[in-house]
Amino acid sequence: MGFAACWMPAPALAIAASGLPASAPQERILDTADVLSRAAIGELSKTLESFSAERVDAHLITVNRLDYGLSLSQLGNSVLERWSESGGEPNQVLFLIDSQTNSAAVVTSPGLVTQLDASLLRSTARTTMAQPIRDGGRYRQGSLDAMTRLLTVLQGGEDPGEPITAEVVSQPTNIPTKEETKSSNAFTWIVVLLTVGTIVPMLTWWVFSR
Repeated sequence: MGFAACWMPAPALAIAASGLPASAPQERILDTADVLSRAAIGELSKTLESFSAERVDAHLITVNRLDYGLSLSQLGNSVLERWSESGGEPNQVLFLIDSQTNSAAVVTSPGLVTQLDASLLRSTARTTMAQPIRDGGRYRQGSLDAMTRLLTVLQGGEDPGEPITAEVVSQPTNIPTKEETKSSNAFTWIVVLLTVGTIVPMLTWWVFSR
């Protein structure tokens, strides 16, 4: 099976549905944004091929620039509509990545709505897929995690859920904060003023009492 290198539009042009294949290609991945290595394309293509066992045709499309006013989800739905009209598989899943905004989307054919509902697709795109992409441009990892999550559900397994985000715990430090510094300075001035207010009258009394 060939890879995305077999077909690629000019990367400088904005992408719309009309700029993508009119029918579902043999290649599982159309990396128009050129963000995936050859090894990543090979690994992800095999994972996408696994959807075929569930009678689902799955593809991944990356773009680096969308037509003005066009969202990733709109692009995906337009592509699936064109592929369906051209006689493609009735059940399709399309994973999309916008490398310019580091965002992702997942769209499916209407026939899969009972298995892959809108909330699952939204969660998969915004967290499972987009979180690794935003965290250091891990396009391969984000795509693999998203594909694995949906494939698990299609196979009848329990949804693995969103990725666990590590909680950042601040380490104790001896360096005072800005608020602590302000508080400390204010206290110092109060002590100075009280001291001056006490000593000056005493000195004045002592001088004039002699």
